[in-house]
Amino acid sequence: MSVIPKIEAFAADLTEIRQDFHAHPELGFEETRTAGIVAEKLRAWGIDEVHEGIGGTGVVGIIKGQGGGNRRVGLRADMDALPINEASGVGYASTNPGKMHACGHDGHTTMLLGAARYLAETRDFDGTVVLIFQPAEEGLGGARRMLADGLFDRFPCDEIYGMHNDPNSDPGVVTVTPGPAMAGASFFDITVKGTGSHAAMPHQSKDPIFIGTALVQQLQSLVSRNTPPTKPVVLSVTTFNAGSAYNVVPDTATITGTIRYFHDDVITMIETRVRELCAGLGQAYGIEIDVEMRNVFDVLMNDPELSDAYVAAASEIVGASGARISDEQATGSEDFADMLKVVPGAYCRVGHAGSIPLHNPAFVLDDAILPVGASVYARLVETRLPLGAKG
Repeated sequence: MSVIPKIEAFAADLTEIRQDFHAHPELGFEETRTAGIVAEKLRAWGIDEVHEGIGGTGVVGIIKGQGGGNRRVGLRADMDALPINEASGVGYASTNPGKMHACGHDGHTTMLLGAARYLAETRDFDGTVVLIFQPAEEGLGGARRMLADGLFDRFPCDEIYGMHNDPNSDPGVVTVTPGPAMAGASFFDITVKGTGSHAAMPHQSKDPIFIGTALVQQLQSLVSRNTPPTKPVVLSVTTFNAGSAYNVVPDTATITGTIRYFHDDVITMIETRVRELCAGLGQAYGIEIDVEMRNVFDVLMNDPELSDAYVAAASEIVGASGARISDEQATGSEDFADMLKVVPGAYCRVGHAGSIPLHNPAFVLDDAILPVGASVYARLVETRLPLGAKG
């Protein structure tokens, strides 16, 4: 591995920044402290332009290279934490109860800051770098909010790149999946409106728990019996809430969950079948079942040519054996997909020495990944915007 020496020289600073972010996590659209530090660091390091409040709490920085080229490369990192009580045991654990950087966004933000510092110092590229620090990636639509706020109208990009830490991969391994790389996601909320009664006289009720549990079983059949096996899809019921007493059959039950998919025809079919199942069970039991479906993430589509370019640049940092093209799709979702629908680009995973899964209260990010990710971003800019090139 050959981390850029200038970045390795301030690796300790990156660790300090990351651990500070980790100790002060903020949920989506609440990242005022994080965004303020990002903007402060960018200004201190001489970034040419710093724009705050994009899409709520987003920050955009502009760095101009030495040459006169007009091509523009975007680099994006997410800033938000998760509503999780931390149980990592690290000395810099969350000081905000019920909030934790359990997905490593503190690391992503820090890696992009590291790249920004290096690029502002060296400017060994011809064109412009657009640094995008995005709020609210964790299901709240931060990318869509930035886009609605005119992100690429105000700060146009010819191509754009993102990255995510990966505790399931070997340290320093960079992986890119061309084409559909991460699943799209829809969330659903179902309300079963029954009739309550005394639990000793259930015949007087239209029991929403009985009907709701039947519905949960039927929902599982949509993947096994309605979806072609060659088109991956995941349907998970994640909450079932009903009742408040031992001796009362409640009036309602609520069911929520998520659907992950890679093909538009599949999600259209699944959403239609969910509504049909709810309508059918409602008619069969003489009750009303309300359904709300909402798309939260699009399928993340990596541009094949730019995926190769990403791997080529990363190989200069982690070696040819450490930078890989993969055909493995992830059923997790990522709202960077919304930016990739507007501007072509690619998204990579960077392995680190952590062993606890993402979104786990004991998750720990390996700080050794910070100069690696920053170096990959920096070298990507230098290879995509080489000095002497004209856009």
